[in-house]
Amino acid sequence: MERLVSLRRWRIAREIMLAYGLDVPRQVDIGEGLVLQHRGMGTVIHPETIIGDRVTIYHQVTIGRGDAHVPRAESPMVRIEIGDDVILYPGARILGGPGVTRIENGTIVAANAVVTRSTGANEVWAGTPARAIGNR
Repeated sequence: MERLVSLRRWRIAREIMLAYGLDVPRQVDIGEGLVLQHRGMGTVIHPETIIGDRVTIYHQVTIGRGDAHVPRAESPMVRIEIGDDVILYPGARILGGPGVTRIENGTIVAANAVVTRSTGANEVWAGTPARAIGNR
């Protein structure tokens, strides 16, 4: 699946990804060593996202706007940045707010956590809404 993500500019690769339930738009900037556990099934990533190196994303992860009810052109969200060595466990939600939402290097987001603001480096986030519960 990671190979398909790297080829997502080709329509056939994008169609195959969508058939698996993986939505990674062409605009997403992705670093080296992305790992999509369980083929990333059900994962959706907002086009205004930057993903760092050695990031692991499990299935059913959403990286998107926290104000999806507002037309995109009117949203104050600029982008979401996922740092290096981040792990997003199954069902994690990263919902960008105004400006830039950063998931800093080494952060772990627990299963089904809903992150609505930036994190610090090497923190572990869990809960709904998510909060820092420890350090990596």
